[in-house]
Amino acid sequence: MATRGGGANLWLPTAVMALLSLLALAFAYRRGDGSHLQGLHHALRLALQVLPLLVFAFLLAGMVQVLIPRETISRWVGAESSWRGILLGCIAGGLAPGGPYVSLPLAMALLRAGASVGTMVAFLTAWSLWAVSRLPMEIGILGWQFTLIRLACTFSFPL
Repeated sequence: MATRGGGANLWLPTAVMALLSLLALAFAYRRGDGSHLQGLHHALRLALQVLPLLVFAFLLAGMVQVLIPRETISRWVGAESSWRGILLGCIAGGLAPGGPYVSLPLAMALLRAGASVGTMVAFLTAWSLWAVSRLPMEIGILGWQFTLIRLACTFSFPL
């Protein structure tokens, strides 16, 4: 559950993820075909691929909290920023590179540093719906027409 300061109590989601993971591991072990070892190998490979990104995303999130004065964040994207903050959140979200490993820690850091909930909702919504960095792949796979229709249908949601 989120707290007022933008932090999170991660105990419950961690416990649920641990339970599901251990159940899957036990199920794979009971199969007796070594699939539990294959699963552990895949998990380790994925962790080694994602870990550097996570470290740098958390480093950036931490630096945002100490390098940008709380008053500046509050003025530009805080509660008193009104529509300007929401618009800035939308633009930043649409332009933000990377996946949830980058965007979610950054949103948490900005919340802790004084950004408003509305601005961060706009940021994350624009990140998930507009994602400029994802457009070339979407156009290449699904075509211009589909991409333009999807963008037109989702344009107003972040706002």
